[in-house]
Amino acid sequence: MPENGEGPVAALSLTSSPVGEITVVKVDGVLDATTREQFADYLSLAGADLILDLAGVTFMDSRALGLIVHHWQTSLASGSKFALVGVEYSKSKVMWITGLAQRLPLFDTLDDALAAIG
Repeated sequence: MPENGEGPVAALSLTSSPVGEITVVKVDGVLDATTREQFADYLSLAGADLILDLAGVTFMDSRALGLIVHHWQTSLASGSKFALVGVEYSKSKVMWITGLAQRLPLFDTLDDALAAIG
């Protein structure tokens, strides 16, 4: 969202809520070069244990996927919890094209992710 009411409306909406010790970040809109910095800044404040709800993503490019992979790898290295929910092939084909869909912790629902990592 632009500051001071100037500029175009952002193509990305990010909200978060705690579920126990885990932060759930709901992502709505476009994850691409134009929103990557906003997404990166938001994730840097989210905490170690993280679930990204990507059900509202309308498009994802490789830069956004790279950022998600970075957070996943960081969580693996630190023993933190990490999961993705609501990922749709048609809106995030880059995950399948790169083969990462078979490696990333993908779950259909938030309850499924919480049961697996919580």
